[in-house]
Amino acid sequence: MDGKYKEIAEELFSRSLAESEMRSAPYEFPEDSPIEQLEERRHRLERQISQDVKFEPDILLRAKQEFMKTDSATDLEYMKEQNQVSEFQERELIPEREYQRVTISGEEQCGVPFTDLLDAAKCVVKALFIREKYMGLSMQSFCRTTARYLQELSERPLDIGIYEEEIPETTFTASMYIHTHTHTHTHTHYTRTSLCLFSDATVHPPVSETHPYESQDPASMPPDTGYGCKMVNGVVHVYTTRNIMDKSTELDLPYPDLQEYIADMNVMMALIINGPVKSFCYRRLQYLSSKFQMHILLNEMKELAAQKKVPHRDFYNIRKVDTHIHASSCMNQKHLLRFIKRAMKKYPTEIVHVERGKGQTLMEVFESMNLTAFDLSVDTLDMHADRNTFHRFDKFNAKYNPIGESILREIFIKTDNHVEGKYFGHIIKEVMADLEESKYQNVELRLSIYGRCRDEWDKLAKWAVKHRVHSNNVRWLIQVPRLFDVYHTKKQLSNFQEMLENVFMPLFEVTVSPGSHPELHLFLQHVVGFDSVDDESKPEHHIFNLDSPLPGNWTEEHNPPYSYYLYYMYANMTVLNHLRRQRGFHTLVLRPHCGEAGPIHHLVSGFMLSENISHGLLLRKAPVLQYLYYLAQIGIAMSPLSNNSLFLSYHRNPLPEYLSRGLMVSLSTDDPLQFHFTKEPLMEEYSIAAQVWKLSSCDMCELARNSVLMSGFSHKVKRYWLGPRCIEEGQAGNDIRRTNVPDIRVAYRYETMCEELNLITQAIRTDEMETIEEEGSLCITAVQGEK
Repeated sequence: MDGKYKEIAEELFSRSLAESEMRSAPYEFPEDSPIEQLEERRHRLERQISQDVKFEPDILLRAKQEFMKTDSATDLEYMKEQNQVSEFQERELIPEREYQRVTISGEEQCGVPFTDLLDAAKCVVKALFIREKYMGLSMQSFCRTTARYLQELSERPLDIGIYEEEIPETTFTASMYIHTHTHTHTHTHYTRTSLCLFSDATVHPPVSETHPYESQDPASMPPDTGYGCKMVNGVVHVYTTRNIMDKSTELDLPYPDLQEYIADMNVMMALIINGPVKSFCYRRLQYLSSKFQMHILLNEMKELAAQKKVPHRDFYNIRKVDTHIHASSCMNQKHLLRFIKRAMKKYPTEIVHVERGKGQTLMEVFESMNLTAFDLSVDTLDMHADRNTFHRFDKFNAKYNPIGESILREIFIKTDNHVEGKYFGHIIKEVMADLEESKYQNVELRLSIYGRCRDEWDKLAKWAVKHRVHSNNVRWLIQVPRLFDVYHTKKQLSNFQEMLENVFMPLFEVTVSPGSHPELHLFLQHVVGFDSVDDESKPEHHIFNLDSPLPGNWTEEHNPPYSYYLYYMYANMTVLNHLRRQRGFHTLVLRPHCGEAGPIHHLVSGFMLSENISHGLLLRKAPVLQYLYYLAQIGIAMSPLSNNSLFLSYHRNPLPEYLSRGLMVSLSTDDPLQFHFTKEPLMEEYSIAAQVWKLSSCDMCELARNSVLMSGFSHKVKRYWLGPRCIEEGQAGNDIRRTNVPDIRVAYRYETMCEELNLITQAIRTDEMETIEEEGSLCITAVQGEK
């Protein structure tokens, strides 16, 4: 069977290598409704009664429930209980427990024969178990709801607790009211808990009075453990002594088995091209889209009414996180232009560059280009993406050079230069000041570690600490460009393992002995994970399998494939996370660029190894993977304006489809320097999306809530932003006072997902029961035959 999977996977890999661009799959989703239908729906909705169900007469409620074919007894009983609730519970804090639901009756609820359902369910569950295994191994998060359903089918206990940070229990006082209500609906049984807080409950995390980069004394840092580290076959091994030659002293830190990973990869590749599974997943995705349209038709007014009841909170003052943005382009072009002009006036005689052993001042650099501060304009900088960058990643990368000069890029937007990143640090701090002024916008900036030399980490950390580049609104991700072939050609690296050592060995050293790299230890406290970046559309000349060279033997001129990069980043991050957890430090996650272009198997690697991904455009061509990303609730940071300039026209962007189906999507800016015009690029991204796709206020707030949930900010911070119970499933985890997302929307998402998971797991359980019964009847027949 493994051999068959391998053949299918290699055939698919070969096909992707031969085709420069994926052919569209025969699954085209319908366009949005015409404007006439939208207007007709709007008028019809305005005629509906928006009064709360709980204040309607019982007879009207019964009529509605009869029409919707749902059991109203439980809800009627609950409404009577609600009337007797203590007066100190405020009316607007009572969550919407009743809304118009869409249900399906009958035996074959999914529209396919049971045998097809069973085959598809087994494949889907197998894929989810594969992801759960790799997430658990690397201490990354896995959807709690999905884990709970998988637990019912698992022979081993799934430790859901390992995916989350330790969260202290909230202390309940007389000011809080807890009401638990059990509701059974369409085979889904769960408990909802509403938490009611005073309206003045703080939504801002406490701010430290001291700067986090002040305590640089190595003596005040955690002690050295005396461990030794060595990279073996591309993965770092840790030893209890500095004598790394003694294998008996190796620490038992788990990492993935290469052979097992290749086997799992082949299974996943075979699964996504399985015809019946593709048909099943496509049907479910279409159903989810249609169900959401029905939900909006029936409940849009109620969701709007719930938002209107919330005092003070609206879209502008809910927390939003830009989950995908690069530090070197986090400012807009006008901001950079003004900064360059100020620098020319303030530091004209400062030596900023060394050319052939001779120092050049900032004024001399511009004089060599025949430019003055007055001559500079946005058009002169020429850093904005235009129609010429579409499907031309090389031209897009060239846009990072102001006035087309790489020397200006080095001076102004690099951390490692002759002025030690002074100008870049200043402009980043100006962006941070703007974020702090807006208060509710946060970003996760990407900084680059190239892996060309061992001291890159120390230089980056010293830049951040020296220039005090820090903000409570900012967290860092480290992006590793996939440029080994470039460095190898320039003789900067001899093999791929050398690149891995340069990226990961300093992290192991600072974890073992924080005092050995004091600035790096302080800087890492604000780093949340890794990113893998480059042009995904570049052709790959190698298929990652058991015959692939190990990193120490990879000396080819061709670049390793995407899955090769991702596996070895994941493997080393896994070992590092276990070591950091032992030492009481926070762990890191993998959040690569994935599915922007190129072959579909990039998304398979992302599904198996990554907590979140950026872009995910190619999911629109892979219904199986799209359904799996939905069931696993994998975060997808989407950047429609960026895609519009590089790979996909804005109107073809699948974000509204992903959102309607319930995928965990968020809006991000990617590169404001290239794609945006205003001082608030994230708000620009939201506003354009709302105008083009006619997103409601509820949709916008849901996207913002998703961005916080999938971000790398700590759970302690998220509890302030989203509510003290934000980790709980479904409606219980939502606090509309902080998120402005109606409980109706959250309950709909949760119930719909539970129904999908229940459909799959119930099919497998039914088959298992029938198998047991058949085996039992065979045993009885055999015994009777012997008698």
